[in-house]
Amino acid sequence: MFINITTSETGDNKGSSGTLVNYLEKENQMQIEKGKGLAQENWFNSTGNEIRRQEVRMKIDSNIAKLGRSDSKFFLINISPSQKELAHLYEKYGKEGTKEKLKEFAVRVMDEYAKNFKRTGVNSHKDLLWYGKHENYRYYKHTDKEVKDGTRQKGERKDGRQDHIQIIVSRKDITNRIKLSPQNTSKGNNKVHSAKLGEFNRTAFKQSGESLFDAFFGFDRGLKDTLAYTNTMKNGTAEQKMQMRILDGIQHQNINLSQPLKELTIGVADGLFENVGQMVSSIGEFGADLFSILMEPVYDSPQTNPVEEAEKRRRKKASRDISHGHSL
Repeated sequence: MFINITTSETGDNKGSSGTLVNYLEKENQMQIEKGKGLAQENWFNSTGNEIRRQEVRMKIDSNIAKLGRSDSKFFLINISPSQKELAHLYEKYGKEGTKEKLKEFAVRVMDEYAKNFKRTGVNSHKDLLWYGKHENYRYYKHTDKEVKDGTRQKGERKDGRQDHIQIIVSRKDITNRIKLSPQNTSKGNNKVHSAKLGEFNRTAFKQSGESLFDAFFGFDRGLKDTLAYTNTMKNGTAEQKMQMRILDGIQHQNINLSQPLKELTIGVADGLFENVGQMVSSIGEFGADLFSILMEPVYDSPQTNPVEEAEKRRRKKASRDISHGHSL
């Protein structure tokens, strides 16, 4: 699940939303030009599915009280399921059903967006001014690797299922009184700034979208497909990466610990555990089962016991610290 927040596809969100709204009408325009005569795909939010682009532009552009010329006026949220996720949806709902279900999912994502600000009076999608657009396809851009190496052309349609949702959301809440900016990433550290713009934790927002997708659609996500695993293996400490590898090994043993493993994965990504022992003890009644699994050889390295190896590394580090202290 890819969820991203940008200024806009056109690179400017400090003026009118008209350019972006027109850009997101590209599939409707292409159908007209090619004479396909397909049904027009209008905009949607929680109030309806047949909102015209004129209303989107007018409402977004008029909801800018007390915003300066150089202030952001709106943001673009991209909700793009992976090929695995889309295959799951198509199998479960079919093409048209997937489109409608993704719209329902988008409403819930906007609930999470609202909650993430931690602002009084901003609790759900109903407190936001936003409009969504379902798109069937994706197209190669000049920045794509395939275009650069000459195997694809700019504007060429990408293969595979490409259903995704684009959402324009106003910088101001629906009352036009409260400023909300996902660019404020203080996470509560700057109290004065947070009081004006709200807090916003982008990682937490993306994680909530992934968890919501799994629960809403009954999707069984493999550990290596989670945001927590990907971010940890890319940016985590050596200890965090080791803990993730251990959890991945446990998952392959088909033990019924799916929910505790999800919680542990997020905990590891957040750096909550100094060592494996803390990780195991954090899940209470499941800890004994998990410990017994850990005492067995791990899935991809049958000669290595992860608990013993972790303890060896801890003792070795402690010994080095003591030696270093004596040398001083």
